[in-house]
Amino acid sequence: MIIYVVRLGDSIYKISREYGVSADAIIAANGLPNANNLVVGQAIVIPGDFFNYTVKRGESMYSIAQYFGIPLRALLDANPGINPNRLQPGQTIVIPLPPRQGRAIYVNGYVFPSVTNDVLQSTLPYLTYLSIFSYQVRANGTLKGIDDAGPIRISRAAGTAPLMVITNIEEGSGFSSEIAHEILTNNQAQDTLIGNILGVMEGNNYYGLSIDFEYLFPEDRQNFINFIGRVVNTLRPMGYKVMVALAPKISADQKGLLYEAHDYPAIGALADFVILMTYEWGYLRGPAEAVAPINKVRQVLDYAVSEIPSEKIIMGMPNYGYDWTLPFVKGSAARILTNYGAVMLAQRVGARIQYDYTAQAPYFNYYDSERRRHEVWFDDARSYYARLGLVDEYGLAGVSYWTTNNYFAPNWLVLDSMYKVRKVI
Repeated sequence: MIIYVVRLGDSIYKISREYGVSADAIIAANGLPNANNLVVGQAIVIPGDFFNYTVKRGESMYSIAQYFGIPLRALLDANPGINPNRLQPGQTIVIPLPPRQGRAIYVNGYVFPSVTNDVLQSTLPYLTYLSIFSYQVRANGTLKGIDDAGPIRISRAAGTAPLMVITNIEEGSGFSSEIAHEILTNNQAQDTLIGNILGVMEGNNYYGLSIDFEYLFPEDRQNFINFIGRVVNTLRPMGYKVMVALAPKISADQKGLLYEAHDYPAIGALADFVILMTYEWGYLRGPAEAVAPINKVRQVLDYAVSEIPSEKIIMGMPNYGYDWTLPFVKGSAARILTNYGAVMLAQRVGARIQYDYTAQAPYFNYYDSERRRHEVWFDDARSYYARLGLVDEYGLAGVSYWTTNNYFAPNWLVLDSMYKVRKVI
């Protein structure tokens, strides 16, 4: 597999000829929605264990091997009919790709029950866990249920472990500090909640539990730790795994309602895994920015691995982008895009996709029919490759995608080229 960035004048058929891979194979591998209208700057994945290369003037087998970072012997063995001493400009040779050496990692995918069967079936081979979002906790410990029977049945049939997700989301609203406070300070409500969790997990054939309590009052920091301890002590002896989603902190004393009650070392010691929500720097109601800039993700990981064993850490990965209207006005909202949708928008408005190497993320600008300037940030094969590299660099357990309700083939091609997916059922 190689990542190719579209240049002016390219077509899928020209790229196909250059790399010796059929156009149909490239289109199918990438799920290209715009195969006949590629966008300059668009990243596509060329599948295969090798590709064809046209020799340029002055090149030798040695210099070509050096350029592609492969052993000279491997290059010579892949081209047995080529005399290395008579290499000619314009000659076609085969560039072999090294076999995948990646280790097995855990991959989690959040999903809403509304996911289509086609998307779910396509995604499940790449997932260890499917976290079905979400059972909403009420202040008295009861739960607002979801229609999860289909995703659970399909995920188990595919060898992917379904996880029950509980949240402190208020019905018809967002995350509620007050609901969480009622639960975290009331033992009777906790008893009711834990009993209801067990009933759902046993009755619905869940593999484990994922806790996503956000925007907790700072004074509930220890209460949250105590609650997680109770849940773990109840579920672990029964064979259930417990994960906890944590805000993307860069220090122990980071201020803000999102951060203060999430105690990295204490929660990391209790949970089987923690999921770091390393996204939303560029967010729905904020100014235009990459959703998960790698330099800022690194800051979170630098702190996280100092407090939590790296083999317990699962790094969050966004599967979406945003379209902001400029200049940013406080209170305004961006438009949410899929990664495919962002590329199709660039094609429609005639934009060239740029790439920010500090953030390791693609973006572009355009003007709408009212002459308002827009800025779009999203993800592509390059940005996923860069962030997935952090898993090995930091020795992490794996990654978690928010969400997998949309299938973006290049991400899974890149993941599959770098790692094996660990299965637990």
